[in-house]
Amino acid sequence: MERIETKQQYEDLINRDGLTVIKYDATWCPDCRTLEKFMPDIMAKHPDKEFYALDVEQLENVTAANEVRGIPSLLVYKNGEKLAHLHSKFAKTPTQISEYLETLESKN
Repeated sequence: MERIETKQQYEDLINRDGLTVIKYDATWCPDCRTLEKFMPDIMAKHPDKEFYALDVEQLENVTAANEVRGIPSLLVYKNGEKLAHLHSKFAKTPTQISEYLETLESKN
């Protein structure tokens, strides 16, 4: 999963017409490392979405603006708008993430 390194890169990605899923994480977070183990399978099941990762400590202003208070969190954007936010306590298993992404598909 490609990492977002700058605020400009973040802005460019969220303003796309398609669905952009950003995983907010940190290097010290054990739940984030666990999530990385099953994300490739989830990404393969959702080829219609672009997946990226963002370190909350690297881009604190973006993290705060999106009200990310726990990690890992998955946020979905389209055309510059935040469509959904899967908070950390619900982003710990493959089933939770898959159900979240499938719910999005029924809305879009």
